[in-house]
Amino acid sequence: MKPRRPETEKNSISIRKDLRPGDIGMVIHLHGVVYAEEQGWDETFDGYVAAPLAEFATSRSERERIWIVEVAESAERETDRRIVGSAAVVEASEGEAQLRWLLLAPEVRGLGLGRRLAEEAVEFSRSVGYSSIFLWTVRALETAEGLYHSLGFEETEEKTSDIWGGVVTEVRYDLKL
Repeated sequence: MKPRRPETEKNSISIRKDLRPGDIGMVIHLHGVVYAEEQGWDETFDGYVAAPLAEFATSRSERERIWIVEVAESAERETDRRIVGSAAVVEASEGEAQLRWLLLAPEVRGLGLGRRLAEEAVEFSRSVGYSSIFLWTVRALETAEGLYHSLGFEETEEKTSDIWGGVVTEVRYDLKL
């Protein structure tokens, strides 16, 4: 995925909080192609994203939310929108939320969208009564780690595994709300 910033003006980007037909497949696809290109991960990562995302789509509660980031391909038709990012809050337990599937396509990075999604996820989690929120990321994603630190998340766990076609160091971050 090559950045297409000149074609992706900030005012053509929208964020919605509902799922529509095809969204789940597109979010899985975005994760698969971006991480294959940037991290060298294989198709097993698609399955890692797909299974819990499918469960979320079929059984989410009022204490869970997804954000879908879209860019307008044309102004004529509502259907001419392309998914370029996502984030979600899922219930890990009664008191603990998990931030999942936070990803932006390269062409829309650097516009403050990642911060906006993460801040909205934290605020949503607080507003529905969670006492903490956590997430898993990978050590190689330095920009994301910087964002999480800036929001007050603290690193609490690290594990290295042979997954997704390579050796990956996963890192857990936690935030008390």
